[in-house]
Amino acid sequence: MGKVGKRQGGARSGTGRAPGYTVGLDIGGTKILGALLDPAGEVVATVRRSTVHGADGLVDGAARAVRDVVESGGVELAAVVGVGLGIPGIVDHVSGTVKHAVNLGVHDDELPLAELLSAELGGVAVVVENDLNVAAVGAAHVLERSGSTADGQGGAGGSAEHEDLAFLALGTGLASGLVLDGKLRRGASGAAGEIGHIPVDPLGPECPCGQRGCLERYASGKALEAAWPSRHGKPAPVELFEAARAGDEEAIAVKDRFAAATASAVRLLVLTADVRHVVLGGGVALLGTELLDAVQDALREQAKVSSFLGSLKLAERVRLAPTHVPVAAVGAAVLGRRS
Repeated sequence: MGKVGKRQGGARSGTGRAPGYTVGLDIGGTKILGALLDPAGEVVATVRRSTVHGADGLVDGAARAVRDVVESGGVELAAVVGVGLGIPGIVDHVSGTVKHAVNLGVHDDELPLAELLSAELGGVAVVVENDLNVAAVGAAHVLERSGSTADGQGGAGGSAEHEDLAFLALGTGLASGLVLDGKLRRGASGAAGEIGHIPVDPLGPECPCGQRGCLERYASGKALEAAWPSRHGKPAPVELFEAARAGDEEAIAVKDRFAAATASAVRLLVLTADVRHVVLGGGVALLGTELLDAVQDALREQAKVSSFLGSLKLAERVRLAPTHVPVAAVGAAVLGRRS
């Protein structure tokens, strides 16, 4: 992994992790979420700041977020051996640059974000990664350390099984991040996990990518909003599930179609990478157990027609993303620990 900065803070362990504090930032269009990990990998402090758009604003805001979370954790910046950033746009993790992060005010020109932030922080090592990838790494880290599933059910603490998963982001679009055998998988061109643009209906609605019937046209926040527009000022997913719970037949049908499409995304991830867990994240996943139940029910229904699918126990592989910590920021901090 590419890393910018010189200050290392001590020798590295045999696992490739730095034995010091690390900071992770999840930089979004409206907010920056930060997390401080101690040398054992535990979250000791978190922070939230508003995002300032544009190159200068991003660098300054990120530097302030790092200092804020370090201060909140009661440690000195000198104790931090690495900083990881998760950010949207086209990211070159080797050089630490980002471009086309339009909602952050970064357009065609490459922004050397790792280099600039490292300089602001006195030379601390900085890595930059795609926001979805850091979410996958963070989910694997949190679930593995918590010894419980994301929906609060018990599990074996410290098990490495959580480091083999897909993070399925149900946001404006649909995409996944992959952690296999404990390692982040980007693919040859960085497109690993872009399952939202796999066509599932050649006669389906046109997708902005130029194809028709892409999976994200059926399983994403935008797809759900198109099928059930918000009518009472609440987020469309909330209104849909409330209406379905109240017995609205149309809402029930829309909910079932959405759950079936999301289940198809889960099935696709398991059948291609055989991940042990598929973690549901993104804005739609804030529905919580209602969404989890709907997707698991759809998977069980789909498995009834195939003993092969039934043998894979797809429904049991689905989890909700942890919500007690900023998962993507944690994942960025984890990447900041790795050589």
